[in-house]
Amino acid sequence: MNLAAGDAFPDVALPDQDGRMQQLSSYTQPTTFDRYAGFKDGYPLIVVFYRGFFCPRDLQQMRQLVQFYDELQVSYAKMVAISADEPKIAAAYRKGLGAAWPFLSDSDKTVIKQLDILDETEGEYAYPAQPYTLVLKPDMRIHRIYNGWYFAGRPTNDELRHDLREVMQELSYYTYQAWAKPEVTAVRIPQQTWQHGANTSGRPLHKGVVESFDSSGNGFIRAAGEKRLVFFNFSAIPGEGNRELSPGTPVQFEIVENVYGQSARNVQNVEIAPETGTLNS
Repeated sequence: MNLAAGDAFPDVALPDQDGRMQQLSSYTQPTTFDRYAGFKDGYPLIVVFYRGFFCPRDLQQMRQLVQFYDELQVSYAKMVAISADEPKIAAAYRKGLGAAWPFLSDSDKTVIKQLDILDETEGEYAYPAQPYTLVLKPDMRIHRIYNGWYFAGRPTNDELRHDLREVMQELSYYTYQAWAKPEVTAVRIPQQTWQHGANTSGRPLHKGVVESFDSSGNGFIRAAGEKRLVFFNFSAIPGEGNRELSPGTPVQFEIVENVYGQSARNVQNVEIAPETGTLNS
């Protein structure tokens, strides 16, 4: 490979197993919640170049990574696999493995050639990628490179965990203290705030409708009579446990001004009175 640790990895766009183009840096970007909380770093990315569906060494590595992926998800790290296989072949291989991360297709070998990892010795299928595993920092700089030509060169799950720890210890959100800052707790509101009910903070109450709410517990409210959208995290809904609101739900809420933007607090479901069409608690 013509890159080394510390170099910037090329921000390429490749089709995934479903044929949808994916920009590599899109996997490292901070989430919407991160931006409102002031965490601008993003997330590390593991990039696995594999030879193809036919390689038993790839199969062994992929089986290990299937076990590791659940850990990656709770670590908020990302992973992609890249090969010269067509998307439909990558899709079948991915499904057979039971893998849940994206499998990207470099079928014209543009990226493989750019990195100088084209395998010109394979006797079964012409010109696959040489097997490399790279750990990237959120800014797409390379932290570690593993040359997996022999299987012993491929990283164990423990080695990948160690690499991710080294990367994440440098990031602004890694410590408890980072999450206890007022600008963060104004967005991800500690549950004890609601222990004695949904009392207001003295801020004016606004009305609106939930525009969106995702599986991560983040959403937007469209303020009544306005075009703007106000962000909220599920912790802004009074109560315990994992709270959620469906899009289209009328709500009332307070607005918190943060250096990183406005967010909603004390978000409560309200009903539309059919007689007047007004919003009531």
